[in-house]
Amino acid sequence: MKNFFLVLVLVINAFFAPAQSAYYSTATDYYTLLNNTFSDSSAYNTTAFVEQRWRLAGNAGYNESIFYVEKILKNAGYTKEINGEQDAVLTYRIEKRKMSKPTWEPVNASVIIEGETEPLLHFAVNRNMIAINSASTPIAGETAEVIDVGKGTRKDFEGKNVKGKIVFAETYIGSLYNLAVKNGAIGVLAYNMPAYTKPQKNIHSIQFQQIPYTDAASQKWGLLLSYHAKEKLKKALARGSVKVKVVIETKSYEAEELTLIANIRGAVKPQERFVFSAHVQEPGANDNATGVGTLSEIARTAATLVKQKKIAPGRTITFLWGDEIRSTNRYIRDDSVRAKGIKWGLSLDMVGEDVSKTGGSFLIEKMPDPSAIWTRGNDKHTEWGGSPLKEEDLFPHYFTDVLINSCKKQAVISGWTVNTNPFEGGSDHTPFLEAKIPGLLMWHFTDEFYHTDADRISNVSAREMKNVGVSALATALLLTTANEKNTLSLIDQLGYNAMVRLNNELALSISAIEKGTSVEEEKHIIEEWVDWYKKAIEKMKEINLAGATPKINTKINEVLKSIERKHISMIKVLETTK
Repeated sequence: MKNFFLVLVLVINAFFAPAQSAYYSTATDYYTLLNNTFSDSSAYNTTAFVEQRWRLAGNAGYNESIFYVEKILKNAGYTKEINGEQDAVLTYRIEKRKMSKPTWEPVNASVIIEGETEPLLHFAVNRNMIAINSASTPIAGETAEVIDVGKGTRKDFEGKNVKGKIVFAETYIGSLYNLAVKNGAIGVLAYNMPAYTKPQKNIHSIQFQQIPYTDAASQKWGLLLSYHAKEKLKKALARGSVKVKVVIETKSYEAEELTLIANIRGAVKPQERFVFSAHVQEPGANDNATGVGTLSEIARTAATLVKQKKIAPGRTITFLWGDEIRSTNRYIRDDSVRAKGIKWGLSLDMVGEDVSKTGGSFLIEKMPDPSAIWTRGNDKHTEWGGSPLKEEDLFPHYFTDVLINSCKKQAVISGWTVNTNPFEGGSDHTPFLEAKIPGLLMWHFTDEFYHTDADRISNVSAREMKNVGVSALATALLLTTANEKNTLSLIDQLGYNAMVRLNNELALSISAIEKGTSVEEEKHIIEEWVDWYKKAIEKMKEINLAGATPKINTKINEVLKSIERKHISMIKVLETTK
């Protein structure tokens, strides 16, 4: 019986799947042009400049990065706005906002176990060792006894006198800090490294974390330990009482938050736009100096081609560099009229990993589709993790498949590996989705150096950034210049993708039923995928700059009917599966 149904599935697949050639066909092929113009060395050099700086919104490293990108934009032909985006085709502006609390930056630090000569940790080697928002110690440092409170829970603090002492625990430093300071500690030492960072291999690696900020007068400090430092300290504590000398120098000062925004003004529908975002803060190379470097080169490449009259976007393309989520959310929320014109949002976050070194993979995080509810087959969540969505959270849209197809076209050219993951959130794509605007994330995960001081330029690939940059810009150009022919091609491609997905889901459902899952449950999953793709395809009427035409409407109806026929045949197969 099992073999019969597998043969039947293969027959159905062959009947309903469009020709493979339709998958990559596009009316306008930007890839040769973009691959010849996009400079991977320029993207890499920008990344190298940015990654040297410890970046938080408002601090010197963050601002220097913003101004570096500003120079790239100026050299590419973008002019600073005077009256607004309408000043020219290529414009930019820097928005400044007073920050609600002081910015922060690390300067130096060391920890020495009393009686030893070599530091347990030193900032020159462990640039993430100082928790964000930590205050400085006195210039001569502070020496105090270390009290081990295990996992740092309230119960672990019971019966321990930590007043005037340094608290150590294996837990997140923020919660430890709150309990320790409340009980009179002068500072905290914390160890908390996820398994995917391979701490027993990368023994000196430290992930950056932060402690809460209260006010300058009462602020204490927190230091983060590597696996090696943690083990050494625990061995010392096992032998008896331990004192350590801590010296910390940080800066905290009033500042403005900067957001850099550039535009290529659309010639036909300038109020409609494709928005790129890349966050500047965070101290790493991959996270997110690569996003800054790649987006800078995308903006330069696009401007070059506009000036050469090789491209002419009909809709506006916007480039945004700022503080993660905050800047993107503000861009959407602060101007309701502008927000109505945002058609697509694309976040570049960790887009340049050398996958041979980091253990990660390039990923497109899909918009909320049924795979975020029923995660099976080739779909899987990353170690970042995702909570199962509800059916009302689904966001049917063609944008996911258009970007996937664009990346796979570049993969054919360059040999690039392209993967996807179900929606998880946590980056600049989420503000778009929360505002009911299609939003996607281009990123890499898992990375054993994620958020650690080993996230350096040596683990960055210029070629990876080029693959991301070319496919991202090709997608933006395709959607902002779309004519009828392009739109028809995109509808064909989405129809093909729908059939591939439904074929895969049918095979998975048959297997699940044979293992005991109810037919009704599997029919429901199939129905949700059918509904998702039908709604996504219906939305493709908006792509053409001139609006839906009779040919576009006819093509959409043809694809919808083929999906419905496919659905009917799939249900018949499921109903006879045992």
